[in-house]
Amino acid sequence: MVLVTGATGLLGSHLLFELVKKGEKVKALKRHNSNIDLVKKIFSYYSEDYEELFQRILWVEGDITDVNSIYEALSDVSFVYHTAANVSFIHNDYLLLKKVNAEGTANVVNACLEKNIKKLSYTSSVAALGRESSKGAVVSELTPWDRKSQKSAYSQTKYDAEQEVWRGIAEGLSAVMVNPSIIIGPGVWHKGSTKLFETVWKGQLFYTKGINGFVDVRDVARAMIALMQSDIEGERFIVSSENLSYEDILKEIASSLNVKKPKYNAGRMLSALAWRAEYLKSLLTRNAPLITKETAYTAQNKHLYTNEKIINALNYNFIPIKQSIMDTGRLFLKEHGGK
Repeated sequence: MVLVTGATGLLGSHLLFELVKKGEKVKALKRHNSNIDLVKKIFSYYSEDYEELFQRILWVEGDITDVNSIYEALSDVSFVYHTAANVSFIHNDYLLLKKVNAEGTANVVNACLEKNIKKLSYTSSVAALGRESSKGAVVSELTPWDRKSQKSAYSQTKYDAEQEVWRGIAEGLSAVMVNPSIIIGPGVWHKGSTKLFETVWKGQLFYTKGINGFVDVRDVARAMIALMQSDIEGERFIVSSENLSYEDILKEIASSLNVKKPKYNAGRMLSALAWRAEYLKSLLTRNAPLITKETAYTAQNKHLYTNEKIINALNYNFIPIKQSIMDTGRLFLKEHGGK
């Protein structure tokens, strides 16, 4: 049996679908307030038999910050996909990010070692890779990390989480890590990278010239399963389909939704004003800012990633991002109606 943490998230829910479709016996860890109906909705995107597939999942309550619940969840489990994480680019969330991402991963690693789990798949992020030291160059799995150059608490805690997995490997744990770039796919439309579709749908006037890696959520899930089922261990892999500008991404999303494309370039000065205005607004409304200093910085810079290692290891063919956006846009319109 396999256990999936973070099972109700964008990646976790798609991973569940891919696993049960393959006939795997799956146990899914969820917090007591998680909405599993969202997972069922994602299953319905891809199969007419989604109800039957969904019923194959054994749901267990727990939290990666609760050590005892992890040990209980690992009962009768041989393989673990650890996707649970807290994603935030608000610097003041550092302590929460540290508790979930780093300390939570340490808990999972320790439990896997104690329970003699056969293999762990850990979902990291390209945010945990080196960046500034290779500015202007393509980042690979070997690009050295420089904590001083990282701009977000999220990237720091994902890097620290990776160190916990490396520690587990040194102590005898069979494990493999994936570093996805920005994930494109359908899910909860008002949060995470999926929010890009809702933002463009409502009318997005501005774009930036920054470049980043993008990948279809189905590719991440399938690559994780392929790595888990392989003899590969003790390595990490960038999972990214293409390096594209935010301008191209936003305009492709607009095309998929049949709405107007953004037409104004938001340079560094405008971006700096925007995140400061959002910060002040958040103080008044007590809502999370739509733009932060970290996201504004990232949107202006060029971060290029190579997928050569995973392509060579698995002979993998990625879904083109244009196709990913078209597929996701179609599902968005199905739920929101057309314009």
